[in-house]
Amino acid sequence: MAETLKAPFPWFGGKSRCADLVWERFGPIHNYVEPFFGSGAVLLANPAPCIETVNDMDTYLANFWRALQSDPDAVAFHADWPVNEADLSARHQWLVNQGEFRERMKTDPDYFDPKIAGWWVWGQSAWIGGGWCEVRGMGVHRRRPNLSNAGKGVHRQLPNLKGVGRGVPRQRPHLNAGMGVHRQLPHLSDADTGINADRAGDIYAYMRALAARLRYVRVCCGDWSRVLGDCATLHNGLTGVFLDPPYSAEANREEALYAVEDLRVAHDVAAWARQNGENPLLRIALCGYEGEHDMPPSWEYVSWKTMGGYAHISGSDNSQARLNNYRERIWFSPACLKADLFSLR
Repeated sequence: MAETLKAPFPWFGGKSRCADLVWERFGPIHNYVEPFFGSGAVLLANPAPCIETVNDMDTYLANFWRALQSDPDAVAFHADWPVNEADLSARHQWLVNQGEFRERMKTDPDYFDPKIAGWWVWGQSAWIGGGWCEVRGMGVHRRRPNLSNAGKGVHRQLPNLKGVGRGVPRQRPHLNAGMGVHRQLPHLSDADTGINADRAGDIYAYMRALAARLRYVRVCCGDWSRVLGDCATLHNGLTGVFLDPPYSAEANREEALYAVEDLRVAHDVAAWARQNGENPLLRIALCGYEGEHDMPPSWEYVSWKTMGGYAHISGSDNSQARLNNYRERIWFSPACLKADLFSLR
């Protein structure tokens, strides 16, 4: 089994803690599709890389992955910078002003910009809460940087290339907590901040390792449904589809967590899953909060704790404490492999 690489930036709602569970249910597949890529934790945990297609509406995020594939040294060069509040605000303003870049990312599947990728991942690792490179919020979303071990920038310890250690993405608490117009104190005690975390190796080796893993991955940028047509799924044989859309308004989550927000898209994604769930060539995993989606009885669901561990849920549970502990759900379509209950304890 290949050793798992960690994403070099924190991502709210990242699924690194349940990635192994997903691959237990998908099993050996010929093709993998992930329409909401984010930090890429599930793809990076694939024990047997196959045909892989990923997508994200966030042009800055998709550009990072494209640029990393093609020119990891250039991305590392532009990401290698000390944490500095003035630079964080200035780079945020410059990045959100790149309108032509955003249009090219949506229309040219081969386009990327390594400088934008490096600056974006540097800021994504230093910024706290939502709003980084959120175009609609460019006038108000200002943050203080993460000052933990400040001054060392990206020369602090990288996530271990063998997948050992604390890892990222980390949880992002204190969203918009009492600091006026979206200004916040940094995470002064949290060292796990993506490329600004303590590094045992150097940033160039880490970026090259990620690039090697992503060499044959197709990175798309646009609407999620574009990568779920027959050409990207059924034409490639047995396909695993991992659906982790931004959770809906019914999940009662914090708004403005992502640069590209949509509190309704989760329902459209669930509708696609219901329509295609009986196809034996599709092994579908849909993420959400308990009660957010009404899936057919043929689907199986599993709850997992964001702080680690899973619990197999069958039938109703009236314990409010239990419900709160296991709000995260993954629904698995009928073609997915059945659970080994002992592995879910």
